[in-house]
Amino acid sequence: MNVKKISDALSVSGQIYLDEVANLADLGFGAIVCNRPDGEAADQPTHEEMQQAAQKAGLAFLYLPVTPGIVTDETAAAFKTALTELPGPILGYCRTGTRTTTLWSLAMSSDKSVVDILAATKAAGYDMAGVARRIANGGKTPTDSAQDAQYDVVIVGAGAAGVAVAASLKARKPNAEIAIIDPADIHYYQPGWTMVGAGVFDAQTTAKTMGSLIPRGVHWVKSGVAAFEPENNAIILDGCRVVKYQRLIVCPGLKLDWGAIEGLEDTLGRNGVTSNYRYNLAPYTWELVHGLKSGRAIFTQPPMPIKCAGAPQKAMYLSSHHWETSGNLKNIDVDFMNAGGVLFGVKDYVPALQSYVDRYDLNLNFFHNLTAIDGAAKTATFSVFKPETEATEITVDFDMIHVCPPQTAPDFIRVSPLADAGGWVDVDQATLRHKVYDNIWSLGDVMNAPNAKTAAAARIQAPVVAENVASDMDGKGPVASYNGYGSCPLTVEKGKIVLAEFGYGGVLLPSFPKWVIDGTKPTRAAWVLKEQILPPIYWKAMLRGKEWLAKPEKITAK
Repeated sequence: MNVKKISDALSVSGQIYLDEVANLADLGFGAIVCNRPDGEAADQPTHEEMQQAAQKAGLAFLYLPVTPGIVTDETAAAFKTALTELPGPILGYCRTGTRTTTLWSLAMSSDKSVVDILAATKAAGYDMAGVARRIANGGKTPTDSAQDAQYDVVIVGAGAAGVAVAASLKARKPNAEIAIIDPADIHYYQPGWTMVGAGVFDAQTTAKTMGSLIPRGVHWVKSGVAAFEPENNAIILDGCRVVKYQRLIVCPGLKLDWGAIEGLEDTLGRNGVTSNYRYNLAPYTWELVHGLKSGRAIFTQPPMPIKCAGAPQKAMYLSSHHWETSGNLKNIDVDFMNAGGVLFGVKDYVPALQSYVDRYDLNLNFFHNLTAIDGAAKTATFSVFKPETEATEITVDFDMIHVCPPQTAPDFIRVSPLADAGGWVDVDQATLRHKVYDNIWSLGDVMNAPNAKTAAAARIQAPVVAENVASDMDGKGPVASYNGYGSCPLTVEKGKIVLAEFGYGGVLLPSFPKWVIDGTKPTRAAWVLKEQILPPIYWKAMLRGKEWLAKPEKITAK
């Protein structure tokens, strides 16, 4: 926690955590204002969790979320009201403190001079020059200043896709001025969280500092994106700063929409409610699995699209295997509540998975979509939409429930000119170039190509985008094509995996001959790949531009 004083009434900070709230009371604060929307990061407590901790510490709490790209005058006015009505002094926080500082700057614009605002925020370490330009420009951030930072290529997002494409492009164009924009301090190996939830990996092994992973020679702009102005080749950052580009690559991942399920945020991490989709909850999954001896365990899967569509049932299989080996499975009813209508979207892998459904005696419930959870009562409510039947609603008891949350594109993408009608970045599925703006590309979970949203897909997409961007920099057309490859290592038991690898249309795209790994069957070799080989490939190859088994397919002349 790095608290910075803006005024006598307000201090700001980046994300604060539950165990730090009591310290704020000891420091003399009277209230906390949360300006960060829920679900922005994997390790982020929900505002309900923060509110409970604040109340316990005797602090007032206000949730006033600021969506990147939507820092409105109305929100600034509400923030100004909070400064006068809440007991002070106040600690405001968001991801980095920038949005809170921006709100204060806008709120004070009628009471203080721009010079005083800039002096106060600069003393706290925040550059509000862009906000000053917005105030002077009648509330709109100008994007035509010669002082704006400019790069050959700007990459939005430093997750798996962003770091990988930065490394691959820098290897091809070592002299290019490349910037990568991301406010996060920590980079997560999210495919490892299934193994954390099964007691195989320690959570700490799935996290590294972001600064250690940004490729050498690539500029790291540590900020959130507020908005895109593709007509002006400009990006507006938190704090109303502007970055200009010649070419743009968009890959910020997707948003986990915990708030779409009523009551979920109130009970995550307690009352038997968990999810491997959050870094700080995956260890709780293992705690629940290890401790459950009898009762009902529920595993949910929302409507598509989601990242790693097999993850909900991976958790179910590994949990069931633990209960089988501990002798408790016979005393536990295991329900798979799937909003979809099939066990897995590529039929070739279903027989192997069904054999484990039968072995563990799992209850498959298709067209069941989780809508609400009452943690204290330990009940979950589902909407049931079976084909050609009237929709119904059921409520079931649980002792443990593993929730896969609904997922959408990030808010700043959905409201941008880059998005299709569904909110995803609109690209050509082969070249991954934007369909409207020909100097923009996208990859990873945020774009709308009909492929599985997995880290394995990003590993193949990164060289394709790097190759095509490099070709465009040479004045040529696209030269590489993405075939829709994705991989889902389905952990059916501790020690065996069904290695699903497929492309567009469900076409099988195995990386190995059948005598090495037959992906349609559970194998020990695939488990070794997942447990021992893929993590170092991720950290030491994919994120460093080493394209092992990922050389881009060339576009063939017609």
